Amino acid sequence: MFDLLPIRRGHFRYESGHHGDTWIDLERLFLHPEPVRRLAGQLADRLAGYSIDAVCGPLVEGAFVALTVASRLKTLFTYAERFDDRESDALYPVKYRVPESLRGELRGRRVAIVNDVISAGSAVRGTLADLIDIGADTVVVASLAVLGRPFIEFAAANRLPLETLTHLANNIWAPTECPMCAEGIDIISTPCTVL
Repeated sequence: MFDLLPIRRGHFRYESGHHGDTWIDLERLFLHPEPVRRLAGQLADRLAGYSIDAVCGPLVEGAFVALTVASRLKTLFTYAERFDDRESDALYPVKYRVPESLRGELRGRRVAIVNDVISAGSAVRGTLADLIDIGADTVVVASLAVLGRPFIEFAAANRLPLETLTHLANNIWAPTECPMCAEGIDIISTPCTVL
């Protein structure tokens, strides 16, 4: 998968509010859909034993992967929209919400949250919180890749199965603990911060 995507090194601010040293241009993921379709198929095969009723993916690229997985599993597909609280400096300031017209379709169903790449897990955490509010039963989280340990630890602490095709090391810090901030290294501007 990482052959398809440019990976940059530097000082970045993620959607979660954390700082990190790795940036992946995920907007390019579906520029060539066939390789991603094959990878999503492998991920779907890993989910086959979970008796999933629906797949939900956070917009944008995660939802495309989720749609491909849902198609392979022949299940319902939904997505969660991103709502950014630009005034907040807290960690995980972004909320995700399933559209009103789709919420009833998930109530009481076994749902897999499927994303493209998870780092701190802001998009997945936001989607999970909304699925809990809906009354859905999130039985597994799946992602093409997981960067670092924060979400792995979150999933373990919440007894939430996590399926991924690959795991890569990634440095991630709360802003107050960021060594690059301490050295005065500027944050690199990105098109959007969605890890």
